[in-house]
Amino acid sequence: MSCTTVLVGKNASNDHSTMIARTDDGFFDVKKLIIVDPKKQPRTYKSVISHLKIDLPDNPMRYTSCPSVDPTHGVWAATGINAANVGMTATETITSNPRVLAADPLVVYQKAKSRKEKDIPGGIGEEDIVVLVLPYIHSAREGVERLASLLEQYGTYESNGIAFNDENEVWWLETIGGHHWIAKKVPDDVCVVNPNQFGMDSFDLQDAFGKKESHLCSSDLFEFIRDNHLDLNQNGVFNPRNIFGSHSDMDHVYNTPRAWFMGRFLAPTRYRWDGPDADFTPESDHLPWSLIPERKVAAEDVKYLLSAHYQGTDYDPYLNHDTGKRGKYRSIGINRTGVTSICQIRSDAPEAVKGIEWICFGPTTFSAAVPVYPNVSRIPDYLSKVTLDVSTDNLYWNSRLLAVMADANYASCVQQIERYELAVMTKARKIIKEYDQKIAESSDASLAEKANDEICSMVKEQTSVAMNRIILEASKHMKNGYNLADH
Repeated sequence: MSCTTVLVGKNASNDHSTMIARTDDGFFDVKKLIIVDPKKQPRTYKSVISHLKIDLPDNPMRYTSCPSVDPTHGVWAATGINAANVGMTATETITSNPRVLAADPLVVYQKAKSRKEKDIPGGIGEEDIVVLVLPYIHSAREGVERLASLLEQYGTYESNGIAFNDENEVWWLETIGGHHWIAKKVPDDVCVVNPNQFGMDSFDLQDAFGKKESHLCSSDLFEFIRDNHLDLNQNGVFNPRNIFGSHSDMDHVYNTPRAWFMGRFLAPTRYRWDGPDADFTPESDHLPWSLIPERKVAAEDVKYLLSAHYQGTDYDPYLNHDTGKRGKYRSIGINRTGVTSICQIRSDAPEAVKGIEWICFGPTTFSAAVPVYPNVSRIPDYLSKVTLDVSTDNLYWNSRLLAVMADANYASCVQQIERYELAVMTKARKIIKEYDQKIAESSDASLAEKANDEICSMVKEQTSVAMNRIILEASKHMKNGYNLADH
């Protein structure tokens, strides 16, 4: 699934929290945010796409999930934070190359060709991974280890990147072919930007096969690379992107421009991003996977990045004049996004509310990010009771309605969208701050549910205000309008 990922180490954030964030860019997938109680976690998991059955442990934890409202094609949980304050987002679809895929083929479901034969199950994939991993891990590193063991046992039918975070660490795992993998602890002082490409551009093999402090990988990775002549690097420099990733013309339209825009935002003066002497352009193959940001990064910055459409450049599809480059590249914030999440784990908050999950439904360019406490027994109806039919009773469909109207009338509606986002994030932050203090003073974790109710009530009110304003503004620009003063 096409998506965009941003990872923030604890020393790169404004409040010493870790953040992992991703847009879930399915084909207009209708999404909701729910709590999965341990009693409702399956003990035998059945995959729809790969027809695979996996027995699960008997000790799952409670966790949040953003599943598809229509379960026909599986759960597709997308993201969540569990009761141990570990976050996960899965998955970022990444690219590979024929050499890797031939050496370790993807494990694809094979339907029997006759009654005498049996179906051959496929491996695990985006449909499955959150459900299989998140309820059972107590740290980001444990997430890597559990997922790695599943990949080695069952394989995967697609190339993916998966993020994990706890209050101290962020880890990123990328699959290699059907069964191999590589994982790295994100340095505390950096931000990672990852479009739909194999991302890692450096890796310490000595650490991975030694102390394993910040790097982990398949036990036979060295032999896998050597025996299949995969190493394209020169001068002894180990760059995983060159070995396992892609190098295609389509990357220059679909992937690298997104990394360019995000890097340009995070480190605007350290490199030249524009002009004939630019260090990096939207089509550079060597864009850095991680950067030390020139200022501390807040959740609002992550939301801004994941809402981006090349604003401030000639590539912005909403420009009202033709630059010859307008709409040339795939935007980060696109029309078909189902849900975007920021899993934030805070080290300075009470244990019960260390996690904050920022949820944004629909196209991020026109939607507000709503923070909720995930360590609760229920999620308010405005986020969890989402219908397949269009309805103004939930945030998912309200977000889509706002986006459709504002997109068609961007110049006249963008200010209203910006006011809406600002109001939601400001008021929500105020509520979170108040309840952090109340919970710290009272040790009453049940107050988190009350906070979520207050936040959703506020969001519902602000969304209604924005809807009224944007409907009026869009109505002024209808093609059957006429301005004769007959009113």
